[in-house]
Amino acid sequence: MTERAAPYYRPVAREVEIFEHAREAKLPLLLKGPTGSGKSRFVEAMAHKVSRPLVTVACNDETSASDLLGRWLVRGGDTVWQDGPVTRAVREGAILYLDEIAEAREDVVVVLHPLSDHRRELHLDRHNESIHAPPSFMLVVSFNPGYRRGFKELKPSTRQRFISLAFDYPAPAIEAEIVATESGVDAARAGKLVALAGKIRKLEELALAETVSTRLLVAAAQLMVRGVPPRLACSAAIVESLTDDRPTAAALQDLADLTF
Repeated sequence: MTERAAPYYRPVAREVEIFEHAREAKLPLLLKGPTGSGKSRFVEAMAHKVSRPLVTVACNDETSASDLLGRWLVRGGDTVWQDGPVTRAVREGAILYLDEIAEAREDVVVVLHPLSDHRRELHLDRHNESIHAPPSFMLVVSFNPGYRRGFKELKPSTRQRFISLAFDYPAPAIEAEIVATESGVDAARAGKLVALAGKIRKLEELALAETVSTRLLVAAAQLMVRGVPPRLACSAAIVESLTDDRPTAAALQDLADLTF
């Protein structure tokens, strides 16, 4: 089997150093920042760096504790226990990444409390079992603090169980480097995309639910590399992804047309 290539991640501060120290100290880690600012890619890259499997769970308000921990199932006339992704990650000593933890139901968050403090333990009431996390296990969670809209907030009792890293969109030169590397687009167009993003991010009056992310810039650049005209690429990958309001879309498209 061919070894998987390392995921591309461009450090922007000292986040790699903090991750490594947190892992060695067996401390859970909270990543906070806007959509598309590199949180998930960072975790993927760090899991590859430390050669541990990565189990990712996208949290939402429909996910129950049993979905994550496991449940009894009937198979061929027998009743068997099936581990959920959280239980599997603890048993394997994997890196467990819970994306958008603030969106999870309260019963899910409470179940994680013993796993996120000095006990490093997971209780499976339905299976009458307690699992102690091995040294290689690490819990990482992320959430969007709601820079643009009222996302759910984490309770202080939960937040204070984690050390935290704040993510934001990179400085223009670094963001242009990321866009060019990820997409293969030339430096000139990468720089223009980042300049466009800078203008959009300053337009508070548009009241966008989310502003343009680095992820969207990479998508637009990938379309350009495939021969899509820049203005059309910006329309499909940025403008229409940010809003359904036609006057707002027209204002954003005007910015893109001026940039390109």
